[in-house]
Amino acid sequence: MINEKAEMMGALITKPSDSSLSVPSQEPLIKIRASQPSVVSQLRAAWDHRELLYFLIWRDLKVRYKQTALGAAWVILQPLLMTLVFTVFISKLARVPSDGVPYALFAYAGLLPWMFFSGAVLASSQSLLSSSYIITKVYFPRLIVPVAVVGVRLVDFLIASVVLVGPMLYYGVGFGRSILMLPLFVIEITFLSLAIGLLFSVLSIKYRDVGTVLPVLIQLWMFASPIIYPSSLVPERWRELYALNPIVGIVEGVRASLFRFPFNTRSIIISAAVTLIFLIYSYYFFCRTEGDLLDVL
Repeated sequence: MINEKAEMMGALITKPSDSSLSVPSQEPLIKIRASQPSVVSQLRAAWDHRELLYFLIWRDLKVRYKQTALGAAWVILQPLLMTLVFTVFISKLARVPSDGVPYALFAYAGLLPWMFFSGAVLASSQSLLSSSYIITKVYFPRLIVPVAVVGVRLVDFLIASVVLVGPMLYYGVGFGRSILMLPLFVIEITFLSLAIGLLFSVLSIKYRDVGTVLPVLIQLWMFASPIIYPSSLVPERWRELYALNPIVGIVEGVRASLFRFPFNTRSIIISAAVTLIFLIYSYYFFCRTEGDLLDVL
């Protein structure tokens, strides 16, 4: 009897064969994680942490030019120096027209929004990587990080825009009622910068070579936009395709607001529609991939 019981116990504790236990080696059967918050709830959480957003913007503004010789004066000097270079080589040597406006004003009005856009996109695309030491230790809405970077660049843009008043008075170009439309184009290019920055901030974490490719794409985008030349130089048969570039409608709108040009309504509407599509898609993509950022960082 004792031997029979021992045999039965031995059969129960015998290790089962490998064929009876097939546990996957790569993908776990069960993942325990917090439920994915909705897109609206993430936007609400970012709004609840708006004081952190103000702090990040103020911190970056203080640190950015802390140990530079000219300090915040670089915000003004950068577009001015670029305008000087393009005025000499594009206006004087290449004889590029400027729609009846002095080329220095024409170029400066185009370089201001473009330098804000390019700087905001490049900086916000690397913002999550550069803030990984905070993201991996403390919880807060990750959306705040690229938004704060765009906010810093927006402050620089507003400061540099004030300088435009001096050259306009010098050349005798006055403001008209069309200047009231200017804030709308500033808001639009801010949203466009944020949309592209959100998209590439996530992609740069998954693919680190984005930081190398993006500056080249931004440089090509500049020459595909009416920054240093008027849109009138683009052949008529390419105008519809050219208008799909959202920067076209924004820059043309800025110049029309400043120099009382007629507004190209069609180009402005297309630009606003493309910007809105970019913003919705980028925000949705950012929210859906935010939960996996810590695993990659």
